[in-house]
Amino acid sequence: MIVSPVSRIAGALLFKPAPHVDDRGFFSRTFDADVARAAGIEPCWFVQDSLSRSARGVVRGLHIRRGRGEAKLVRCSYGAIFDVVVDLRPGSATYLHWESFELDDRSQASLFIPAGCAHGFQARTDPADVSYRIDRPHDPAEDVSIAFDDPDLAIPWPLPVSVMSRRDRLALPLAAAAKLLRESWNAELTFPESLSADVVRMLAIAPDTRRPDVAETS
Repeated sequence: MIVSPVSRIAGALLFKPAPHVDDRGFFSRTFDADVARAAGIEPCWFVQDSLSRSARGVVRGLHIRRGRGEAKLVRCSYGAIFDVVVDLRPGSATYLHWESFELDDRSQASLFIPAGCAHGFQARTDPADVSYRIDRPHDPAEDVSIAFDDPDLAIPWPLPVSVMSRRDRLALPLAAAAKLLRESWNAELTFPESLSADVVRMLAIAPDTRRPDVAETS
């Protein structure tokens, strides 16, 4: 398994296994504790595994958590996705940088995403299955969504967007989300459990970012 750092996202790592292919199909080791540990990732960090299935064109994201955030290991186990990571860690050498990746079931590559980075993807195939390993139990109260089509990011999503969740249709602009996270970080060196009054006012006047041209799902 080859481990490569991601130059535009400090601390992100790409794990590329070497699938064995024969007439039966293929066999691939998708996680190796010794390899992860050598790369600075303790296997015992991960506490939840999840799986999503998406139809072609679906966008999920961009998602991040306040509080302590969460580190995650992401892999496309079936099909193919266009995967995106945005660094939103105040003080990071790659703050506000983003990078995209082509993850698919042929390579079975896994992407390690540090806490404090937003993540999202678009399904290139029908379906596309994505597995996640996260280092903190999920808490919906900490969820923050950032507009996938924010002009400050200008991410070139490869397909027309077919379906999005209501949460993602109402996502914050990048500047508003970054301010929310930055103020939280400055307040207590980790993201607080409650928002400041200024942030609440900012969210109250944030523009309606619903996208009438994209189908909605709950």
